[in-house]
Amino acid sequence: MKQQITKLLENTLKKENIKLDSIENLIEIPPNPEFGDYAFPCFSLSKILKQNPNQIAENLKQKIKLSSEIKKIEVKGAYLNFFIDKIKFSCDLIKKILKEKENFGKQKINKKTMIEFSQANTHKAFHVGHIRGTSIGESLSRISEFFERKIIRANYQGDTGMHVAKWIWCYKKYHKNEELKKDESWIASIYVDAVKRLNENEGLKKEVEEINKRLELGTDSNLNKLWGKTRKLSLESLEKIYSELNTKFDIYYFESEVEEGGRKISKELVKKEIAKISDGATIIDLEKYNLSVWVLLRSDGTTLYSAKDLALVKRKFKNYNLNSYIYVIANEQDLHMKQLFKTLELMNFKEREKFRHISFGIVRLPHGKMSSRTGDNILYSDFLKEILEYSKKRIIERNKTLTKKELEKRALVISIAAIKYSMLKQTPNKNIIFSKENALNFEGDTGPYLLYSFARANSILKKIDKKAKQKKISKLNKE
Repeated sequence: MKQQITKLLENTLKKENIKLDSIENLIEIPPNPEFGDYAFPCFSLSKILKQNPNQIAENLKQKIKLSSEIKKIEVKGAYLNFFIDKIKFSCDLIKKILKEKENFGKQKINKKTMIEFSQANTHKAFHVGHIRGTSIGESLSRISEFFERKIIRANYQGDTGMHVAKWIWCYKKYHKNEELKKDESWIASIYVDAVKRLNENEGLKKEVEEINKRLELGTDSNLNKLWGKTRKLSLESLEKIYSELNTKFDIYYFESEVEEGGRKISKELVKKEIAKISDGATIIDLEKYNLSVWVLLRSDGTTLYSAKDLALVKRKFKNYNLNSYIYVIANEQDLHMKQLFKTLELMNFKEREKFRHISFGIVRLPHGKMSSRTGDNILYSDFLKEILEYSKKRIIERNKTLTKKELEKRALVISIAAIKYSMLKQTPNKNIIFSKENALNFEGDTGPYLLYSFARANSILKKIDKKAKQKKISKLNKE
């Protein structure tokens, strides 16, 4: 409608030999509906015509020819107020929706975008905070696909590094008699135990560093074998979670694939004097950009996340001709992302303008923050179990005749909807407190209420006689 009003104004001004730029940007929405649906201020024309803006508004009103969808024009001071014929507009809109069906609102955007999200590491917990990043990434992907944008869902997972070394060290030293399990809770418990023991005795850290070095070199066959088995079990446990969250990935990147590339880039950056050696470590000094120091390689030569990220960037653009690239990463990594983008700029990486970081806040429960580094975290499996039990109680209150199988099925669908919607309905960069009572409310702005509305709409459609002719949409009241 704004464009239609712009066209009316342009045609009228053209006949009067008046040129005015950015007419569409000048059109406003009045603060009071009584003043119309759109308003055009005539102050800018006053400067051109050297006339009173109120008089200009009156003159324009007499000369503008109304379109079929604009019911009337009124003058209020220096403003031309446009009133839309809402009934005609609504009828036309409904006809368009009925004709285009699920394609209504679609615009073809012929571009290719990679969206990287979730980034759950092996050998660690998938906690409630991961659900938010996974949900945002999947939502962005679906919205983009609706506009026929080619989307590549990417998941970059840490399957090497100190966290893996800690896990393997702890398992070998304290849990070697336990059977390896494809279970998120068990995998997470080994990591939590490792952190606890290392905090109690700092002298043990040298043992972990040695395992990390041997893992990166790949020279210890027994260590490699244990890493391969536990990595596989960890990834399989994550796939079960992704299936429940109804998300998928087109490509998986792993830190183990870019370790060597990260080392190579780090050495090249030293030669180009972008990076330097400091106390044996390879660093990039970004202090003058207020971005601190970015460490690429440890003093023992092992590769850090930063160097791997640089190697991954090159790999992505080598394999895909991308128009844009989106990172969905928690705000705890904001500094890291700024350091990455600044380093790419210093490297004169031509594609850097195509990058965007969508930052999201952490998820808290009423008792506090969650972290996979300590026992004070809420595992996805434990969290979902709690939500499922609460969901079942609410469902039984409404329907006591359901079979156990049907109850389990409905509880899972409603629980996932409740969790995902509660995290998606809020601004991504804000921290949120998740309340199961609010999220599983069957009324109000919640996932379960959306499911209920959708079910009601489907029920109405099923009752409609498919053979009945479509009535003419001509008489709609104001409401």
